[in-house]
Amino acid sequence: MSPSRSVAFHTLGCKLNFSETSTLSRQLEQEGFEKKAFTDKADIYVINTCSVTENADKECRQLVRRIQRLAPESFVVITGCYAQLKPTEIATIPGVDLVLGAAEKFNLVHHLASLTKGDPTKICSCDIETVTGFNTSFSVNDRTRTFLKVQDGCDYSCSFCTIPMARGKSRSDRIENVVTQAQALAKNGVKEIVLTGINLGDFGKGEDGGKKNEENFFDLVKALDQHTNIPRYRISSIEPNLLTNEIIEWVANSDKFMPHFHIPLQSGSDAVLKLMQRRYTSELYQDRVSLIKRIMPHACIGVDVIVGSPGETEEYFKESMDFIHALDIAYLHVFTYSERAATKALDIKPVVPMAIRQERNKIARNLSYQKLQYFTEQHIGSTRKVLFESVKHTKDEIGAGMLEGFTDNYIKVITPFKPDYSNEIIDWTLA
Repeated sequence: MSPSRSVAFHTLGCKLNFSETSTLSRQLEQEGFEKKAFTDKADIYVINTCSVTENADKECRQLVRRIQRLAPESFVVITGCYAQLKPTEIATIPGVDLVLGAAEKFNLVHHLASLTKGDPTKICSCDIETVTGFNTSFSVNDRTRTFLKVQDGCDYSCSFCTIPMARGKSRSDRIENVVTQAQALAKNGVKEIVLTGINLGDFGKGEDGGKKNEENFFDLVKALDQHTNIPRYRISSIEPNLLTNEIIEWVANSDKFMPHFHIPLQSGSDAVLKLMQRRYTSELYQDRVSLIKRIMPHACIGVDVIVGSPGETEEYFKESMDFIHALDIAYLHVFTYSERAATKALDIKPVVPMAIRQERNKIARNLSYQKLQYFTEQHIGSTRKVLFESVKHTKDEIGAGMLEGFTDNYIKVITPFKPDYSNEIIDWTLA
């Protein structure tokens, strides 16, 4: 490998993956690597993969082929969930030099030192049951907003999901460490932290020095609220059964935690929820939403939904859409069910044809559009605090750069660039 080494990263999947990629990038830059755009020629390309859907697997293979055309002599490293689940399959992709599983992801620098182009693909993986460590990660694209990983892994066994097989058991950082990290980010000018994890509400699971942790997510929320200088926090995604009344009520009375929740639903049909092995009913979900909107009428609530999962009949899908239509929420993240190897969902019948899955996806996305339009229109004329993040790369009609930001309750605001607005929280009347 040349003395003047350059590296390019590409991330597939969730915000937690982005936080880990950002951390890996900083590690390599500290070792003297020059960071380049993924579309440029680099000595090393690192793809941090997802494996939630089949599309993520396909995109990984497409990216490797693109690198082969652009820079066939460069090293290609694959890490992330796909790398943990199917390392041998990845190793057969022409051009891949190194596959790093969950336990080796953060040893990237060490592994790069021993790479030689032309050698057989090196696989560094392990049994996911042996992965028990926690690696702190955060993403910083600019100094405004960061995604801070505080939890990893999952102890749930949802029938459609491979995440426990890819990420391992639930484990967390310690509150003391998170507070210290948040304070360091505040000193660097970060104004908003989004708390991220695989099963965030399960924060506190794991062991420290052989002793079980006694902390929980509500403890973390209180500590960050009371002992840090970060002006704004968001909870990235939290299971409805782990979103307690005390968390909701604390957010309602907090100046730092934003009135914005993302609560996975997956289906509004109790029959489908049971097939999915989810840990709540539609009634519990409705209760969570109702409490939030009763004490925070302005709160934004986002929802994850999977359409076309095995066993989702036309009747169950309609039941789900009717349930969501009646919910006082702001938007949906819609996922089309994708078969994943070694999951229990493969044994569930009937299987929904792909054409019907795609049609249901369109219906759900249309409902999401209507929900977001209604939520946004409700706030026209109101004044809310907006954190302006960065200059948009697009241009308006007169060629001026545009600035983008979000209100406390996650309404996007775009305005012509003004230097005084960047990384500032400003009272803004929505039009």
